[in-house]
Amino acid sequence: MTSKKLPAKFAKLELDIGAERGDFELFALFLREDMPDRWDLLISVPWASEDKAAALDYMVEKIKSDIGIDYLPQLSRIVFIDPSRFTLEELDQDAPVEHGMVEIRDTNIFGQDIKRGFIITCKQLSPVAA
Repeated sequence: MTSKKLPAKFAKLELDIGAERGDFELFALFLREDMPDRWDLLISVPWASEDKAAALDYMVEKIKSDIGIDYLPQLSRIVFIDPSRFTLEELDQDAPVEHGMVEIRDTNIFGQDIKRGFIITCKQLSPVAA
């Protein structure tokens, strides 16, 4: 699959899940320097905080059903970031994006060297806990 098709499929998935379960604060695909052929899916969403195992199962099933089981091997991992610990500044975002496709290259995010990435949604839903 070309690099443009996978992010587009995940952008549609983000819309579908958001409509079903609620808005995401972060939904992004990152290609790490140390894993050049597999993507990380980073998610920050309030409903995942309640039960990360159930959220992971839900996400895997949605990927299988909406995108296709053949694409699961292209993912390295699905990472849930607690919304109370997520801030836009951690992504060096000048402006939030919602249901978009902001491409990034050669940067460091959350302590990981990122070769390439696609930020589909990045917006603060709730105030960060002090």
